[in-house]
Parts: sequence; structure tokens; C-alpha cells
Amino acid sequence: MTERSFASKLRRYYLLFTAGFGGFLLSLTLLEQEGMPRIWIGYLFMFATIVLYAILGVLSRTSNVLEYYVAGRKVPAMFNGMATAADWISAASFISLAGGLYLHGFDGLAYIMGWTGGYVLVALLIAPYLRKFCQYTIPDFLAMRFGGVGGANGEDNPAGRVVRIMAVMATIIVSFTYVVAQIYAVGLITSRFTGVDFSVGIFLGLASILVCSFLGGMRAITWTQVAQYIIILVAFLLPAIWMSVKLSDNPIPQVAYGKLLPKLSAREAVLQADPKEAEVRTIFQQRADDYQQRLDNLPASWEAGRRDAQRRLDQVKTRNASLLDIRSAERALIAYPKNPEIAASEWTEAHAYNLARARPINPHAEPYAGDAETSAIKRNNFVALVFCLMLGTVALPHILMRAYTTPSVHETRQSMVYALFFILLIYLTIPAMAVLVKYDIYTALVGSDFNHLPGWVSYWANVDKLTPLFSITDVNRDGVVQLAEITIDADVLVLAAPEIAGLPYVVSGLVAAGGLAAALSTADGLLLAISNALSHDIYYKIVDRHASTQKRVTISKLLLLGVAFIAAYAASQRPGDIISLVGAAFSLAGSTLFPALVLGVFWKRANHQGAVAGMIAGFAVCLYYMLHANPVLGGSVTGQWFHIAPTSAGIFGVPAGLLVMVVVSLLTPPQDSQTSALVDYIRAPEK
Repeated sequence: MTERSFASKLRRYYLLFTAGFGGFLLSLTLLEQEGMPRIWIGYLFMFATIVLYAILGVLSRTSNVLEYYVAGRKVPAMFNGMATAADWISAASFISLAGGLYLHGFDGLAYIMGWTGGYVLVALLIAPYLRKFCQYTIPDFLAMRFGGVGGANGEDNPAGRVVRIMAVMATIIVSFTYVVAQIYAVGLITSRFTGVDFSVGIFLGLASILVCSFLGGMRAITWTQVAQYIIILVAFLLPAIWMSVKLSDNPIPQVAYGKLLPKLSAREAVLQADPKEAEVRTIFQQRADDYQQRLDNLPASWEAGRRDAQRRLDQVKTRNASLLDIRSAERALIAYPKNPEIAASEWTEAHAYNLARARPINPHAEPYAGDAETSAIKRNNFVALVFCLMLGTVALPHILMRAYTTPSVHETRQSMVYALFFILLIYLTIPAMAVLVKYDIYTALVGSDFNHLPGWVSYWANVDKLTPLFSITDVNRDGVVQLAEITIDADVLVLAAPEIAGLPYVVSGLVAAGGLAAALSTADGLLLAISNALSHDIYYKIVDRHASTQKRVTISKLLLLGVAFIAAYAASQRPGDIISLVGAAFSLAGSTLFPALVLGVFWKRANHQGAVAGMIAGFAVCLYYMLHANPVLGGSVTGQWFHIAPTSAGIFGVPAGLLVMVVVSLLTPPQDSQTSALVDYIRAPEK
């Protein structure tokens, strides 16, 4: 079959799939109007999409090494672009990014700019050269570029083996951090729309991930990701268009939200001047001051508080209070910190939480809002985050793997252009979605009666009872919802957007299916990157060079299964919000792999010693700063350099890696002539 006829056949298949998906949506819409229970609509969306991915995984199963690792190098440019976009549009993009813009306004645009700009760099700096290199993994390229061609049977030289092992370690650390965030999102979506416990939802979603990547590797993942991209696109654009028409009578959300921004700014000004809003924020400030006073008086304040909790319990028991009051006093005593050290940690967190709630409204359209010092800190963090996301994108193993799957270098370049186009269809809609939902909440929910809250509030408040994603508390007890009384997690905004806007529940199910597709598509690619690095780069290249192709694929599948369960367990521990985990992965990727990849292509003088030293230095500086400046990891905010957030640790790690790699390369002998010829070969135009 020729490439053109294969692409034509694929177009027919996916057009039929799109038509079938449209029919499925129409059917569920009619069933909802006929009174089908909401829970059944959620089940149908989850079941139908998971079964679809399973069918594609089964049909694409393979034990061929070339098919399993790089989809046979025959994916047409447009379809590789769609698969790459699905691989790229992770849970952070689909679920959390609009929520981040909702919470932080203009400052949240750093993610849009960084990730989009990063893809331009991928297309220009790395992807075509990796395809010309024509291997399987990123460690393959780094091992040969910085270790020499190797033995007659393709074995690594000792130098190449060291670089390969380091690249594998970097791939595992970066991809594992990223995949935990995706599986966390799978659990969030599954638990919301099926009613199961969050931890159970994680392992149910894991089955969907494994069906594709376990059976067919890159071949199955590719064709599943094309289908997933179609679902992602429809699931994000449909509610955005619907809300755009509802709020502005304009069906183009990217245009309509510009009309709503001045109205939103006017509403923010009204709320900022509202005395009731000021009253609520004053209460939060008083609570923050109380926690600060306790922290200042430790350990005496802890002892006094423990005595007060015991005294309250004794009092309710002696006056024959109700069983409910007794149980409440007992729970308060049990929940009280067990020692001054635990009290310091919990009270510090509570102080920060209440202090954040006491702050004035952050104007959505104002860049770097605040006084001169605060504005400068925000601007520096904005630039640092864009820098880390752009360079981290260039070094993400699961994205760079897709460069190997096209028939030629020319099609790799084309597929990157397609991928950027398909990504922008979503990314240009995300800021619009944030404004549309924000305007709806500020005008419809704020000021409403606590006794008549919409049903979606209680739904989302009960999804994760340990760490609620959404809550409204009548802080000043006036019976009216103030903006300062609303707490909304960035990870919930897009999933709840259809219900917030009063759209039919079938749209909520569609959004959940899109979020699930985004999380699953990225998780598939990440898990495959990890398992391939272990099976191909460690087992085959280092442990057993004579392993059969069947054994290599089997080992990869078993490793994928093990890594998936470890990642699922880590996600079930709720390690942090999705977007923070993803930000950490980008900083680590940029700091560790970016210098070696880019200098390996564009600077012949870069050598083995420089690559090893640069990778170690970049990773060490990045990790040290994360640990040193992040309170969650045992660090302190006072340890931040130039007030840069730990998520943007790559702003220090990347320059350190580049500088060390350049200096060490210049101080040590250059690579041999074969390596120089390899660089000339991969940089030469395709013939």
C-alpha cells in the first residue's frame, strides 16, 4: 500500500469515527431529554470511550519491535500531528490550565506562551534531526552522539554506556513525575462521573491506559491518540462555544471573551468595593493573625491549646450535652496536633491559606498586579516560567519519540506544523474558557442566597472529601455568597464549567470524556517512554544484546505494567495539584536533557565529558533549588533565589547545565572523527 493510499484510508476511517461520535452525542442528548438519570449518562460516556480505546488497542496489538517502538515509521504527517497534539494536551492543559487562568488572570498566560513557544523550538531544534538519526529512543541518540559509534554489533562504548544510563535515569524521573499528574486526573474524572472512591477511580482508569500501551506500544498509542484528539477537540470547543453564545451572543469564544473582559473588570471593581466582601476578607486576616500569634508563641501556645481542647471535652461531658456535641469535642481533641513540631507545620499551612483568602481581588486583565515590589516579583516569575516550559518542552522524551514515527524527515517537519496547529485550536480557547466561567460565577453565583445554591456545588464539594475541590462557606453568616467565601481548585474548573453555566448534563459527560482522553493519551506516551527506556536502553543495549525481538517486546510490556502500578499508587497519595507536578517535570527535563540534546546537534565540540558533567550539574542545581525553596518538600520560601518559585527551578538548572557542558567540553579532548561525521549527517538535508 502506498503512503498516499494509506493516508486516504485513514482519513475515511476517522471521518466515520467522527460521524459515529457525533451520533453518540445526539443519542445521549435525546435520552437525557427523555429523563435518563445523570449517573447513567456519566457511565455511558466513560464506558463507551474506554471500550473504544480498548478496541483500538486490541486491533493494533503487535510484537514487532519497529511497530512497538516507533509505529513502523509510517504514520502520515497530519495524523502524527494529531497524535502528537493528543500526547501534548495533557490533563494539565485540558483540566488545569483554564483553572490556573481563572485563579491568576494574566499571570497564568505564562503556561500558554511557554508551552506553545516550546513546540516551535521542538520543530526547529530537535525533531527533524532525531528523525534523520533514525533510532528508537532519546538515550539512543545521546549514547551514540557522546559515546562514539560503538562495537561491531552496535554495543555501546563505556562512555556511551554512561551517557545512556544517565539519559535513561533522566527520562524515568521526568516522565514519572509527569505521569503521576495524569493518573491523578484520571482518578479525579472517574470518581466524579461514576461515583466510585477517588483511589478506586485511579485504578479503574489505569486499565484504560494499559490496554493501549501494553498490547500495541507506539502503534496502538498512535491510532488511539488520533481518536482521542478528536474527542478532546469536540469536548473543549463545544461547551466554550455554547457558553460564548449564552453570555455574549457570539459563537466564537476566542473573539467573544474580548467583549466580556471589560464587563468582568467592572464587576471586579464592584466586588472590590463591596463592604461585605471586605468583612469576609477581614475575618480571614484575623484568622491568619491568630495562627501567626500561635506560631510566635510555640511551644507554650501548643500546650495551652491542648489544655483548652481537653477542657471543652470535659465540660460537655459534665453538663450532659448531646452525643453530637460530645463526639464533636472528641474529634477536635483527636485532630489537635500531637506535638509542637506538627503544630508548627499545620499552623504555618493554615496561616498561609487564610492570608491568601484575605488578599484583595486579583484583576484578571491586569499584568503583574500589586505594588512595585510585588509586580516585579510576578514579572520575574512569569518570564522564568515561560523559559522553563519552553526549554522543558524541547527535552520531553515522550514528545520527542514521536519524531521517529513518520516516514521521512520532511514529514516530521510537516507533522510538527500540524501538531502546533492542532494544539493552538485548544490553547487559543483556554483563555476564553477561563473568562467565560469567571464572568458566570461573578455575576450568577456571587450574591446568591446560601439556601438556594445550585446542585453542582454539593456535587463537586463531595468528590474528594479529604481535600475538597470546591467549597462555599458562609464566613460572615449573612446568608449571601461573597466571592471571598468561594474556594475553587484549578483542577475542577473545566470539568464543572458546563454545570456552572447551566448546560445540559450530556455536555458535562462530554467534557469528562475529553479530560479523560487528554490524561490517558499523555499517560500512554509517558509510560511507553519509561518502559522503552528500561527495556531497549537498559535491558537490550546493556544487559542482553542477544535478546530476541519477542523477548524485548515482552520485557517492555512487563516493565510498563510495573511502572503503571507504581505511578497509580503515587497518584493515589495526592502528591500535589496537577499543574505544579507538570511544572516540576518541565524544569527537570530542561535542566537535564536540553543542553545535551541541543548542543549535541549544533556544536561539534561538545563531547562525552561535557555531556555527563552538564547533565549532572543541571539536574543537581534544579533538584537542589526545588528542595531548598519548596515548603512541601522540606524547604522554605525564604530560601528562594530572587523570589523565583520552585516550579521554575529550571531557570537556574538550564544555564548551569549549559555552562558546565561548554566549559568541560573545552577543557577535554574533542570527540573522534566518526562522531563529527554523525553530526554532519544528521544536520545535512534529507536526500
